[in-house]
Amino acid sequence: MSYIEESLSDGEEIKELFKLHWFSKIPMIIWAILAIPTLGITLILVLWEYLKLRSIEQGITNKRAILKTGIISRKSEEMKMSSIETVEIIQGVIGRMLGFGSIKVTGRGISDLVYKNIDNPMEVKKSIESIETA
Repeated sequence: MSYIEESLSDGEEIKELFKLHWFSKIPMIIWAILAIPTLGITLILVLWEYLKLRSIEQGITNKRAILKTGIISRKSEEMKMSSIETVEIIQGVIGRMLGFGSIKVTGRGISDLVYKNIDNPMEVKKSIESIETA
């Protein structure tokens, strides 16, 4: 069971889970290619990158925006939907061409939640902004 599913409160339901873009797997692929000339030494780095990508959970419920990272340890960042003030798209040239970017969710005060290497950031922005807060 995922962290987001485990952390649901009464009456809370998952609205959307955000996928990482395939471009975020490039470091893992590079380490895998380098494993051939290094006699497999970099396979440890391939495994590390794979586990790092597998451990990222990002999504929204009807009450919160959630970002969880960590392979062995866990770091979760959450923001109540009613606290969200702005949702920004951060996209470079390559991200714009390939359809990935980051989403910065800003809440009251100094809190920010940043979803990195998100697939189709415009749709993610729309889905965050379309959640009705009670």
